[in-house]
Amino acid sequence: MAESGPKEHKLWKGIFAVVGIMTTLLIYGILQEKIMRIPYGPNKEFFKYSLFLVFCNRITTSAVSAGFLLASKKALEPVAPVYKYCLISVSNILTTTCQYEALKYVSFPVQTLAKCAKMLPVMVWGTLIMQKRYKGLDYLFAFLVTLGCSIFILYPAAADISPYHRGRESTVWGVSLMLGYLGFDGFTSTFQDKLFKGYDMEIHNQIFYTTLCSCILSLTGLLLQGNLLMAVDFVYRHKDCLFDVALLSTVATASQFFISYTIRTFGALTFAAIMTTRQLVSIVLSCVWFSHPLSWEQWFGAVIVFGSLYAKSFLKNIAQKPSQPNENMSNGAPSPRKVNP
Repeated sequence: MAESGPKEHKLWKGIFAVVGIMTTLLIYGILQEKIMRIPYGPNKEFFKYSLFLVFCNRITTSAVSAGFLLASKKALEPVAPVYKYCLISVSNILTTTCQYEALKYVSFPVQTLAKCAKMLPVMVWGTLIMQKRYKGLDYLFAFLVTLGCSIFILYPAAADISPYHRGRESTVWGVSLMLGYLGFDGFTSTFQDKLFKGYDMEIHNQIFYTTLCSCILSLTGLLLQGNLLMAVDFVYRHKDCLFDVALLSTVATASQFFISYTIRTFGALTFAAIMTTRQLVSIVLSCVWFSHPLSWEQWFGAVIVFGSLYAKSFLKNIAQKPSQPNENMSNGAPSPRKVNP
């Protein structure tokens, strides 16, 4: 009876984490595809200002992080040199901009599955920045995931057309943007890891300063491009778009805190399994909601990707179970980090 209390408490914590991440990121995925690919109004106008979405997301997250730090009476001063926050911020802006822009040329299922291939750039950046060494099995899983993603991208169903350009949707430009996303995202997560290990940094402190830098940089970019007033005018004329952008920023911010909570409470392995499941559900939901047809080659590629990811998590869990008590004593709890939704 004594054991059932803590177990039941942990079960409810797990349900809270899974429901929170799945709900916020599934809504986020549907909204970003709707905003970038579905026309608004009777004149069928497309929203083309991806940097404006980055600005709205970051200013919301920055405000909430500042509020949390003030409410918990934690220091607002930067822990690391400001230029290091800015490095993450620049990389994060480029990551998110590539992600939104890519939706003009590739569908959400293609983009979501391509994100799974981030293992390879993370390993490259980990070797260069953190001097990490990886096992042969890590390279095998990275190769299998990249192979599955390549099959999924190279063999789209002929009926899946980009709303911006005619022809098969997986254009060279769309794939190039996804490669840019993977490269910048790999650098962002690796450099965040380096910052957490190099400084005694609280998660909300890093979120606040990186998103604050992102606000300034994205606003500067909008002003230099002359797109700020055009974006404001668009959402003013299309109130449904304004609602979508506001909801997108809200769920993007909420997802960051659910991610932080999950990694702190259950560790990176559980989080990775939840994210893999979320990506699979996102693809299925997008195919149903937006009527994306999938070729049999794409189904085959998806099986390779998700089969490899689940196998990797399962084998890693088995390998870590015997040494878990020692690891916790030497390393402490895994550091949560900001992850792009």
